[in-house]
Amino acid sequence: MPADVGLSAHRDPQVLRWLGAYGLSATGDSVYHVALTWAATRGGSAAEAGAVLAAGAVPRALLMLGGGVLADRIGPRTVVLVSDTARCLVVLGLAALLWLTTPGLWVLAAVAVVFGILDAVFMPAVGALPPRIVPRGQLARVQGLRGLAGRGATVAGAPLGGAATALSGAPAAFTAAAALFALSLPLLLTLRIAPLPPSAAENSPPGPVGSPAAERGGRLKRLAGDLADGLRYVRGHRVLGPLIVVVAVSDLGFVGPLGVGLALLAEARGWGAPGLGWLLAGFAAGSAAASLLLAVRGRIPRAGLVMGLALVTGSAAIAALALLPGLVAAVAVAALVGVLTGVSGSLCGALLQTAADPAHLGRVTSLATFVSLGLAPLSFPLTGAAVGLWDATPVFAVSALVCAAGAVYGLCSVHLRRAELPH
Repeated sequence: MPADVGLSAHRDPQVLRWLGAYGLSATGDSVYHVALTWAATRGGSAAEAGAVLAAGAVPRALLMLGGGVLADRIGPRTVVLVSDTARCLVVLGLAALLWLTTPGLWVLAAVAVVFGILDAVFMPAVGALPPRIVPRGQLARVQGLRGLAGRGATVAGAPLGGAATALSGAPAAFTAAAALFALSLPLLLTLRIAPLPPSAAENSPPGPVGSPAAERGGRLKRLAGDLADGLRYVRGHRVLGPLIVVVAVSDLGFVGPLGVGLALLAEARGWGAPGLGWLLAGFAAGSAAASLLLAVRGRIPRAGLVMGLALVTGSAAIAALALLPGLVAAVAVAALVGVLTGVSGSLCGALLQTAADPAHLGRVTSLATFVSLGLAPLSFPLTGAAVGLWDATPVFAVSALVCAAGAVYGLCSVHLRRAELPH
């Protein structure tokens, strides 16, 4: 059953267990990526190491939408439990193999592929869990808490992975990652999941029926049908349809400058690696402040309008980053970008969870994650090449215009602009 409506999310044992499991799993994920990067770079050339890391990203992007179907069909907690258990065993097996021998890069690539597949089912399911454990009025606060946990996992995971690798090598870091995945399991097992409301249960994907042979023959067809049903649901929804477009377009303009552009900007301005670190720290601090704001307030009135305006203002701040000659001013603007995009991102997540029918939430979450984490990184090579040709200033300006175009589209959608979070 969900928590009592009167119980704040940050005091609710249900939320704290979910948040702890999510934080441990996200920290384990960060440690794993540090260990994988180190093992790949030590085992081959830079190009080969890049191929190993890309091997995990491809299946994650391709299978993300299918992960949402599984979350709706099987249940998000079951999917999260299975994927975290599998990630623990896979990474622990790799650690044992590295302790005993020196495998080729193909082993690391194979593990990266398996891990990417597991990530594709984990990410939509973990995002679909909050509406099953808390009342709708607490979902915005939970989004803020999740943002804080994610930032904390990044801050803690990278140094932990680096320290474990420095002390005892990559096997120790992989073992630490597996232990963090394992620690999340008892917390997930103790979550009490609310059943779907009757209207949602009627729309949920049906369970297995018929003989085993018929099941094997029709499984892919049913999964494809569930996926198509989810896409039709989003396309026909007056809030979710425009919201997915906003996520896709704005992230396409946002991710390139913040993912690759900041490094190229720091190099061009002579700020070097320390300057890049300060820029990233400013952005992270601003994003954490935005998550804290939503976690404390719990609800922001006129959420759709505030989301769009924050994204438009954040786009202007992105363009301003490339115009500033001084590092101190650039760090301050990077922090402002973090605050504004953090507010818009948190509100976007809260609106997705409150507007979606619970029976479709896994597929809705997977679609939003796919257009954000699957498609948006495609702008990385384009941004890098463009900065090399025309300098950072025009590239940041064009990226900001793309990001703002997504925000303006959302503001022009009457239903999204007037969307509210529940009390």
